[in-house]
Amino acid sequence: MFGKILIANRGEIALRIQRACRELGIKTVVAHSEADRDAKYVKLADESVCIGPAASSQSYLNIPAIISAAEVTDAEAIHPGYGFLSENADFAERVESSGFVFIGPRPETIRLMGDKVFAKAAMRAAGVPCVPGSEGALPDDPKEILKTAKAIGYPVIIKAAGGGGGRGMRVVHTEAALVNAVTMTRAEALNFFGNPNVYMEKYLENPRHIEIQVLADSHRNAVYLGERDCSMQRRHQKIIEESPAPGVLSRHVTRIGERCADACRRINYRGAGTFEFLYENRQFYFIEMNTRIQVEHPVTELITGIDIVQEQIRVAAGEKLRFRQREIDVRGHAIECRINAEDPYTFVPFPGRITLYHPPGGPGIRVDSHIYQGYTVPPHYDSMVAKVIAHGDTRQQAIQRMRIALSEMSIEGIKTNIALHQELLHDANFVDGGTSIHYLEKKLAALDEVKKND
Repeated sequence: MFGKILIANRGEIALRIQRACRELGIKTVVAHSEADRDAKYVKLADESVCIGPAASSQSYLNIPAIISAAEVTDAEAIHPGYGFLSENADFAERVESSGFVFIGPRPETIRLMGDKVFAKAAMRAAGVPCVPGSEGALPDDPKEILKTAKAIGYPVIIKAAGGGGGRGMRVVHTEAALVNAVTMTRAEALNFFGNPNVYMEKYLENPRHIEIQVLADSHRNAVYLGERDCSMQRRHQKIIEESPAPGVLSRHVTRIGERCADACRRINYRGAGTFEFLYENRQFYFIEMNTRIQVEHPVTELITGIDIVQEQIRVAAGEKLRFRQREIDVRGHAIECRINAEDPYTFVPFPGRITLYHPPGGPGIRVDSHIYQGYTVPPHYDSMVAKVIAHGDTRQQAIQRMRIALSEMSIEGIKTNIALHQELLHDANFVDGGTSIHYLEKKLAALDEVKKND
């Protein structure tokens, strides 16, 4: 096992990784920006190194600075968390070539799954179902593009091969708009991801977002840890996640989960990962794989009792998985609400000083957060300040516990989206379960219309 790990991230995930390391008896080094100098996890770390100014490009995305921090502190491995450099194959390669262990997949695996075109080809070869679409990147010939769309059937969606985070996507409903949409998406893809390649898929009208959590080691062992429903989202950004997915048959999850585990063995995957699917009419359609820990990993931890972050570390150290598929037991139901420093309905970020902070508690409640009373939420990064996770024997109990937790939670001095979560936890369609990825945006649009008419 490692003696010391450098954490190349910030916020709640930096604290989460630190806690996992402390439980394993591993010393931690936190690499932080000037803006995060007073963060809780920086104070709790065995060592800390300032790697640059507040701007991410000069700190959390500064590969030479992170490598130097690992060198001067004599760390043995680097954990990238999520976001920032966590799925950057060049960073993973640089970490390994510098003599450190990257706590995540191998660089070649990150590259494979980071390119959506190649990823879909790899999944098809492993028997994982994919959304009907183009075979590879779209050609330059407009006639061939139109021919492909006609074969798929409108509406279609154009996606950047190297995309993610909701960028590099464009829905097209008519033939007349197709070629221009492809041109615009290519330009956007080049600008955001440095890769102009785009591909085409059938646009599913009313799907859910279901994902499968996997763990794999370097000894060709792989397991899946059930599914998560992440359909409550806005502009492709998740807001509420839960597990198990309501209304999805367990035998369907078993079938797709086994294929995902087999795919991990085929591509020689190592570490934690998530296969993301669109789910419609009881059919799973692969869209992408996240080669890192997910924000929503706590819901899976609560229903399985498995510490996914610790398993990442153990696997990176060369250990075998400590359990087999038949030993994984799903118990109860868990729901996670992402608490963001933003207006609950306009979603405008609202950084500032927290004058009062009171987290919720009680049976089945977990809060993952780095904030404290007096902490200043910086304006430079993602607006998420906490995750509240409720676990119960049933989905109904988890929902009720979450309602109570949100009513107890107090954050003053800044705006948060707690009010939106409270509204959604009482929404009849959410309580019934099975809302699509478009549900929240339609609900918000309807609320805007009501306000205009008032």
